[in-house]
Parts: sequence; C-alpha cells; structure tokens
Amino acid sequence: MRQRSKLLIYIILSLVSLDSFSQKKMKGGWVSLFNGKNLDGWNQKNGEAKYTIENGEIVGTTVSNTPNSFMCTNETYGDFILELELKVAEGMNSGVQFRSLSTQDYNKGRVHGYQMEVDPSDRAWSGGIYDEARRGWLYAPNINPLAKTAFKHNDWNVYRIEAIGSTIRTWVNGVPISHLIDEETAAGFIALQVHGINDKMKEGMQIRWKNIKIKTKNITASPYDGIPVINLLKNNLSGQEKAQGFKLLFNGENFDGWRGVNRKEMSGKRWSVNNGDLMIDKSDGSETGNDIVTKDNYGAFEFTFEFKLTPGANSGVKYFVNEDFERGGKSGLGLEYQVLDDVLHPDAKMGVVGNRTLASLYDLIPSTKVSKRFQKKIGEWNIGRLIVMPDNTVQHWLNGFMVVEYERKSNIFKALVARSKYAKYDNFGAADHGPILLQDHGDNVRYRNLKIRNL
Repeated sequence: MRQRSKLLIYIILSLVSLDSFSQKKMKGGWVSLFNGKNLDGWNQKNGEAKYTIENGEIVGTTVSNTPNSFMCTNETYGDFILELELKVAEGMNSGVQFRSLSTQDYNKGRVHGYQMEVDPSDRAWSGGIYDEARRGWLYAPNINPLAKTAFKHNDWNVYRIEAIGSTIRTWVNGVPISHLIDEETAAGFIALQVHGINDKMKEGMQIRWKNIKIKTKNITASPYDGIPVINLLKNNLSGQEKAQGFKLLFNGENFDGWRGVNRKEMSGKRWSVNNGDLMIDKSDGSETGNDIVTKDNYGAFEFTFEFKLTPGANSGVKYFVNEDFERGGKSGLGLEYQVLDDVLHPDAKMGVVGNRTLASLYDLIPSTKVSKRFQKKIGEWNIGRLIVMPDNTVQHWLNGFMVVEYERKSNIFKALVARSKYAKYDNFGAADHGPILLQDHGDNVRYRNLKIRNL
C-alpha cells in the first residue's frame, strides 16, 4: 500500500513538473520567461516600484521617492531574439533592459546596459536604444522616419529585440526602429523598467507586460531593411550598410583614395593614421592649409563620419570642392560642414548669427543648437551626417539631430552666397559633382568611420 502511494505521489509530481516545463517550452524554439502566475525566475533591483500580477500580466506601478526600478531575470542571455507585449500609461517613461548588468563595483549595483525605449511622448522615441546609466543614447530614432508612427498609444504594442553578436536591432509592431552595431556588453540579464517619477510622471502610473518569450537556439537574423545603421565599431561596415551601398572612405590603415588639394597624391604634411584614426597634428604656426580630398567625386550622396576635437580646435568637412578657385594653393574651397570648438575658438563669434559654429553651413547658414544632453564634450567623439539629395536638398546632422537643411542652387542659396565671403567665386557650391575634403586649419583633430554611398 505504501509503495502504491509513493508511486502515485511520484506520478503526480512528475505530471506537475511536466506541466511547468510545458509552460516554458513553446513552439518554434521559444521559451516563456513569465508563467502568468508569479515572478518566479525574476528579481527586483534598485528602486521600490510595485510589481504585481493581474490577469496573466506583470503590472509595474510608479512609487514616489524611489529611483528607477528593474524586475530582472535570474538568468543572463547573450545572443537571442526577445518578444513581448506592453501597454503603458500616457506620460510615463519605461524600457526593456537587455544584456544588462548589476555589480557592486559599478555604482554600487546600479543596473546598467542596453535598453529598448518605451516612450509615448511627442518625441516618439519608442524602440530607440539607450545605454542605461552608462553612455546614454546610442540610437535615437530621429534618424529613422518610420519610428514616428509605429507605437500605439493606450494600446498593446509588440516589442522585438534581436541581439546577435555585435548587431542589435529592434522592432515595434513589426516596424524596424533601430539598428546598432556595438560590442560594449556581450551578455546580461533582461529587465522590465519602471522609471522613477520625473517630468510629467506621477505616482500610481502603470505599465503592463505579457507574452514575454525568448529564443536562444537556432536563431536567424531578420532580412536587411532600409533604416539607418549606427555602427560604433571602428572603420567597420556592417552587412546592412554594405547592402545599402555604403563604402569606407578611410580604411583605418593608410590614405588610399585620398590626395592633397591640387596634387595627385597625399601631401604628407602633418596628416597621419594613428590607432585607426585619420589625424591632423597641431601646427607649430609655420604652416597650415594642407587640406586633403577624396580622389573620387560625388554628386547626390550620404556621408557619415565621426570627429573628435581638441580644446580650441578648428577644422571642417567640405563638399562640392572646386580646386579651380585656388589653383596653386593647398586649401580647397567648397560648401563646409563646420567642425569647431564653439567655446574656445574665436571663429564661433564671427560671421552672422552663428553661421560659423559647429555643424553650420560655414558662413552661410547657422546650425540649430543640439540639446545640451546630446552635445559632446571636447575630447569625445561626435557623429556627423551629411546628406545631399538628387533634388539638391542638403542636410547637416549632428549626433542624431538634423541641424541644417537648405536647397542648393536655389534663389535663397544664391542670395546667401552673394552676401558671404564666397561672393567672388562664380557658381560657388553649385557644381554637379566634387570631392569630399578634410580641412587642415592648424589644429589637432581626429576623424574615423568615414562612410559614403551614392543616392
């Protein structure tokens, strides 16, 4: 009798175990991270926001006087595809952490790492990639027009993250939002954030999550799409960038594809390759103006680049350069994306209404000032982006924000040129094609990740 009872108990326990297992295992290789009943497999870190279970959903509720809260998986994940559904109150900010960490040697256990943004505000950055408590915004969806309408307010949204090697991609309701290439963190936990109360938030606001599932085996990346890529690897072209037609203008090793202005080859004066950066040394005061240009010419194109200034430095990226304007010189003339320390260099105070400041169309159109949160300190890398469309619309971008837009060859453009230092040059900035130029203004400046594609 006792043996029969033990056997019955064993069978019952086995069935319970199998039932629990079946709740985790799903079709297609997916594994459920939430059993719909409790928070087994999860733990809370940092803040004291409330996490409860209602109707098979995890409900996060804001609490006053507490920092950001995170409900974290006990397990860590490296390469994976994650999908979940979420619904958030208007005015509330939240996010889905992944490849995230919490260690005592980093800000006393502060959760840090990649976050897929939940942002129902007017800026519409849901699906962007933020580096929580570390580097800040890595992929702000300003550069992706598709991102503006993907998120559904006061409704359920399907979030998808693909983290495969150094490639991180996000989707909201099937719309591609972010494509980031980065190697900062290879693995970490997944967490559901309830943001500390700030701005328009208040106590008692809620966000709900359900159908949280992950796939870690036999994962296949989604096909490439057309959204912009932010690639933080040095002088590297990702698969999607190649598919979009980008090529490197600087290979990180030498000056192949470059020459001095009014020369057939490189000038060799103060330009060097240093640790994978294209660098111009500071002049001793005896000579400047050793500008370099691409051997190829470009008409309609998209050009992305990173630059790093030293204190008080001045340089520039010029396009539609016409070497006939100064045949014997070493400095080229063309439309210029200004590269400048606005605080310490006097050129920022010259010109008209700031049209010689950072990212401006030099001496013609001032740049719109980027939010202080996205202004980089001198000595940090900035991301520049220059787009010349087939219809002659031109855009200057700085760190994810469009700061200048104008129509080349238009009457307004011609009027601006007529009132500038370029007035004496016929057809200035109006050629159909021209090389890209990096300026030697006598200061130490570095460039890297120079990428271009024809449009």
